[in-house]
Amino acid sequence: MAKVQPAAPNGRGGRGRRVSTSLAEINVVPLVDVMLVLLIIFMVTAPMIQRGVDVNIPVARRATQIEGERVFVTVPATYRESRIVFLGDEQIRVDALQERIRQRLESVSDKQVYLRGDSDVRYQDLMDVFDRLKAAGVEKVGLIAKMPGEK
Repeated sequence: MAKVQPAAPNGRGGRGRRVSTSLAEINVVPLVDVMLVLLIIFMVTAPMIQRGVDVNIPVARRATQIEGERVFVTVPATYRESRIVFLGDEQIRVDALQERIRQRLESVSDKQVYLRGDSDVRYQDLMDVFDRLKAAGVEKVGLIAKMPGEK
């Protein structure tokens, strides 16, 4: 807002009143520059933060939050000879896996199982366990992977 100052009392009446403006405006250009730099930094680093890859098969019709405990099925390196998998920490034969999974997921609305395989397990063996999980009524199967350097 402009301020009106009275004329100087020294006798110079020719000028009349002077108008001065205040510089109370905020310069937002540096703020915008900093925000754009931060936005670019977050956009570049966000994909690097992910630790694993979840594969959901088939695509869900509606999204729901994860409720209850997670069910892990682990296929060890000795699967080809012994035909034994781990349901959580429990050792079971692969022939009984389908019924055990069906019993465990009976009261759960989100039928989701996470499948872990040893790095020495053949792809066909993982697909065999995967097919048994799908036959047991599992809607989503997540594949667990480790990042390099993780124990």
